[in-house]
Order: sequence, then structure tokens, then C-alpha cells
Amino acid sequence: MDVTAIIFLTSGLVLGWSLGANDGANVFGTAVGSRMLRFGTATAIGAIFVVLGAVVSGAGATEGLTELGAVNKLAGAFTVALAAAVTVAGMSRIGMPVSTTQAIVGGIVGWNFFSGERTDVATLLTIVSTWVAGPVLGAIFAIVLYRLTALVTRVVRLHLLWVDHLTRLGLVLAGALGAYSLGANNVANVMGVFAPTTPLPTVTVAGVTIPALQQLFLLGGLAMAVGLFYSRRVMLTVGRGLMPVNPIGAWVVVVAHSLVLLMFSSRQLESWLLAAGLPGIPLVPVSSTQAVVGAVIGVGLARGFKSARQIRVRLLAGIAIGWVVTPLIAALLCFFMLFFMQNVFGQDVHQAAPTSASF
Repeated sequence: MDVTAIIFLTSGLVLGWSLGANDGANVFGTAVGSRMLRFGTATAIGAIFVVLGAVVSGAGATEGLTELGAVNKLAGAFTVALAAAVTVAGMSRIGMPVSTTQAIVGGIVGWNFFSGERTDVATLLTIVSTWVAGPVLGAIFAIVLYRLTALVTRVVRLHLLWVDHLTRLGLVLAGALGAYSLGANNVANVMGVFAPTTPLPTVTVAGVTIPALQQLFLLGGLAMAVGLFYSRRVMLTVGRGLMPVNPIGAWVVVVAHSLVLLMFSSRQLESWLLAAGLPGIPLVPVSSTQAVVGAVIGVGLARGFKSARQIRVRLLAGIAIGWVVTPLIAALLCFFMLFFMQNVFGQDVHQAAPTSASF
């Protein structure tokens, strides 16, 4: 692998860092915001499990993303990932939770426009539909989990010290699950665009063959893990800004968010549904930010009208605006970056399909 290939991969690593810095709040934001876990403890646990999720279960959502547009030149993949990374990093800088999924989708659509490739409308609509389904499912799961948890706590009367201990343990386990699901689903956003043109060779270590795609997932997972340690500001926005959440609510939010991400990245669940004659769930990257915001709102609704009124509508509206403008910014930024990459730096960002010979 030459030096140029290594340089081109750096944009994916930067995007992974940006995703960890922004979406790490979705895993532990409510736990840290409710002061049940320290920031350092939360990020250490998250770093381990986000890498595991990326390496073990990252392939499913990646396949769905490449159907939107297979970026067929390494310089093009570099530019798409860089545009998404700059967009997410800029939003994170102002403390705004945004969707990395929307940023990378916007970047791919920008590449399709620049290169003249067709955007797969069916795949685009499928991904866009998850931007609605994600927060709705997050809210539904949160309502069900909160009411079940409330029922159990009423039936099983524990001392307050035991409740505190079990809540902290539950937040650790839920955070580990959340970090795993984040790596499994969102590593596609980090390294998915590099899958068709990966410069990494297949390697064998101690008799174990490691495919190039798994190496990409490992690099993406490590970049996301590093980004987690820079997520404090967005964690506080999610954990305290949208709505006050108690420790039980924090646990519910993390678990509900994790279930949404796992649904859209589990090949096993898809196979089980198809075998049962049921429609499969699309394996595509979904927005963890949207899922966790939906879960926070679900907790507010489950706690009753008075708690629901505590939802800061103005902040929620600002987050929603961020979701709308993120893909637009990423698409435009990617388009102009591709122009400079091709015309100023002389790099091919697109490989045209071979034309058939005429006789």
C-alpha cells in the first residue's frame, strides 16, 4: 500500500473521530448528564465496545450504503468522507447533535451529481425513511421499557442503596450495548465509501486471514473510539439540554437507542424475519442521534403530561433543523471539494463505466 492510499484513508479516520465525538453522546449522554457515571468511565467502556461492534457486525449496514452509490475511485471516497467529516465536526463544534448518516448520505449524493452517476432512488428513500422510523421507534421502545421498568420497581421493593447500585450497573451494561450497536451500525458511515476501492490487502496473522474490509472496520472503530473522548460537550446537550432525565430514564434511553441501531444492522434478525415469511428490515446505517432524541421524548411521554411539558421545544426544533441542513451542507461541500480535487490537485475522483464499441 503506497503513501497516497494511506493519505486518502485519513478522511475516513477523521470522519470516525467526528462520529465518536458527536454520537458518543447518544450512548452515555443521559448517564453522564444524570451524574450516574463519570465521563472518563463512560468513554473507556464505550471505546472498547464500539471497536468490537465495528469489527464483528459492521458488514450489514455497509452493504446497504454502497447500494446508494458505489464510489469507485479512492480519491472520490476520500473527498466524500472528508466533506461529511467537516460537516459533522462543524456541527459538533457548536454543540449540536447531528446525524453522521445524513452527512455521509449527502456526500455520496454530491459525488453522484458530480460524476454523473445515478442515485439509487429506492435505496435513498429507504435510508430517508429510517430518519423518520428511527426516532419513532426510539420513542416507542422507550415508552414500553419505561413502563415495564416502573412496574418492576413497584413490585420488587428494593432499598434505595440497591436501586442506586443496580441503576449504575444497568447504565454500564446499557452503555456497552449502545457502544456495540453504534460501532456495528455506524462504521458503515465511516468506512463504507472505501469498501469498493479499499487499498488494504488481505493479510494473514498467526494463520488467521483478515480480509481488507475487516481491516477497514477496525480502523474505523478505533477512530470512533478516540472521538468518544472528545464528546463531553455534546453529551451535556443530549443529557441535560433536551429534557431533565432521571437515572432510570437514562437507562431506558440508552437501551431503546441501542435496540433501534441493532435492528438495522443485524443480519441474524433479517434472516429470522425472512425465514418466518415476514418482511425484512433494511440493513442500512441509521441516525443514532435521531434514535436517542426519540427515546428521550418517549421517556417524557411515558412519565406523563407534566414531564412531557419539560421537553425544550426550542432546542428540539434547533436539532431538527440541523438534521435537515446536514445532508444539504454535506452534498454541496462534497461537490465543490470534488471539483478542486479533480481540477486543482489533478486526482481522478470517478471512474467512468467502459463504453461498448460501435461497429
